[in-house]
Amino acid sequence: MTSERSKMTGDFIVDRWTRLRGGRGLSRTINVVVLLVVITLDWLSNGAATPFLALPVALSALREGWRGGLATAVLCSIAISTVQGAASVGSFMVTSTALVCLSLLVGIVFDRERTRRRHFQETNAKLSSVYEKVQANFEGMKRIERLSALGQLSAGLAHEIRNPLASISGAASILRRNEKLDLKHARCIEIITNECHRLNGLLTNFLEFARPPAPHFETIDLDTVLDSVLALANHGIRGKMVHCEKQTERNLPRLEGDPEQLEQVLLNLMINAIEASPNGATVILSAEAEDGKIVLRVTDRGDGVPPAHIDRLFDPFFTTKEHGTGLGLPVAHQIITQMGGTIVAQRGSGKGMMFSVVLPAKHRDG
Repeated sequence: MTSERSKMTGDFIVDRWTRLRGGRGLSRTINVVVLLVVITLDWLSNGAATPFLALPVALSALREGWRGGLATAVLCSIAISTVQGAASVGSFMVTSTALVCLSLLVGIVFDRERTRRRHFQETNAKLSSVYEKVQANFEGMKRIERLSALGQLSAGLAHEIRNPLASISGAASILRRNEKLDLKHARCIEIITNECHRLNGLLTNFLEFARPPAPHFETIDLDTVLDSVLALANHGIRGKMVHCEKQTERNLPRLEGDPEQLEQVLLNLMINAIEASPNGATVILSAEAEDGKIVLRVTDRGDGVPPAHIDRLFDPFFTTKEHGTGLGLPVAHQIITQMGGTIVAQRGSGKGMMFSVVLPAKHRDG
């Protein structure tokens, strides 16, 4: 019990002194002042204050380690010899030896203690980092399990719905051929046909989410892909006064990936950005190289997504749009993952959102 209490006291002293060392200039000034005051008192009292020289020696050992304490002990010994002269050589040798031993003892003990604490802090930091990675991997595994289950369910439902949907669409086409249909019935058949097409598109998204096609890797000319995405995005603006801009680095390296799937992902992000942007805003499609990877970013100046919803953007069926399906971003996430990359959503520096697609420049098999 006594040893444990002593250890706790030692830890407390080291902790407090370590905090004081944070202001090295202040602690050094205090130490010099204490040293000068004690030497002055020793000189005025003709050696009576010599025992108090242990205080600046101990302070130096605490602040600078055993080297600093030893230097202060030598300085104090010189001061003692100056004050006492050669009258008491024996007393001088005893005092000097005691100061040197004190500086070494305090300095070595506290150096070891600081080393131990630093080792514990580094170990704690490493363990925290490992814990965060384990948690991230665990969450990723749970996400994969959820996506797998939802994918199987989506595929089954899509196939089951598609057959009767094709029958409905075919029957509507047959009815449409009747030239004797009045305007009201013709309008109803047109609604049936349009809704069948819309549902078929939704089922296609389900199937793409459930079983995304494997990417066909080839060398991609990024400028060509980005220009195509901008052209398609401008065509799909539909009256909104939004400007689309491309920003790329010079001599951007070529990328190994599936150009059609990459174009699909970027077009989806661009359309989302255009829909989220107010009139007069600019949507930026940029590309740059970072550490052997290609980073493609789509940045808008809309209202952005609430921080609480950002982590859910890639969850299937979650959407912030009034008429959204919640499958566009999950499909994009799966496509980029199959290409060996990542896609990240974050709020912009001001308003809006920024989606970053990070892909390795070189594809690695396996």
